[in-house]
Amino acid sequence: MLVVDDDTTVADVVRRYLERGGHRVVLVENGEDALRSAAADPPDLVVLDLMLPGIDGLEVCRRLRRDSAVPVIMLTALGEEENRIAGLQLGADDYVTKPFSPRELALRVDGVLRRSRAAAATPAARTVDDGDLLLDAGARKASLRGVELPLTTREFDLLEFFLTHPGQAFTRDQLLERVWGWTFGDQSTVTVHVRRLREKVEATPARPTRITTVWGVGYRYDPARQ
Repeated sequence: MLVVDDDTTVADVVRRYLERGGHRVVLVENGEDALRSAAADPPDLVVLDLMLPGIDGLEVCRRLRRDSAVPVIMLTALGEEENRIAGLQLGADDYVTKPFSPRELALRVDGVLRRSRAAAATPAARTVDDGDLLLDAGARKASLRGVELPLTTREFDLLEFFLTHPGQAFTRDQLLERVWGWTFGDQSTVTVHVRRLREKVEATPARPTRITTVWGVGYRYDPARQ
């Protein structure tokens, strides 16, 4: 596991809590070292502070996502909502706001890893298709008109959930619980991921026909093929 934070006190506390949970932890203090470490020894998960010297956390996340689907949990300061949303748009899986409880972070890490490993162990039997959109649950791949979609782990989970629950409206809280496994959390996480998913599966993301908004409720997946 890779922890990236230039605050050595915070990084050391995080390391100790994660090591107590049985994780092997590598600490780095800047974005350049984070990218080098991830390339040389791919981690199971990255805990990434957004405010880093040199290459900032957003750019690190963007470069990681270009080459890998490794789960990323962001560390953001209170009041950095724009950066937090930007990180989610780049494909981060979760975030924790500073100051935070190390125990909460450890629980978030365990939750993200559990979902990631469960997804990797999904049997290869199930495929779901909706016209020109095809999802292979076993291979963890989805394609549109024959072209593979560059989906993050969470985007894939959300698309799979929508495809297997067509025509049903879900609130953001319900999606947080059913897809993220959270019983509490920031609903903007769902909003950002729906927006990113629309950009990949909709012909005109600003006027979606598949992932539609149900005003006052949340979202519904409307199959293209009836």
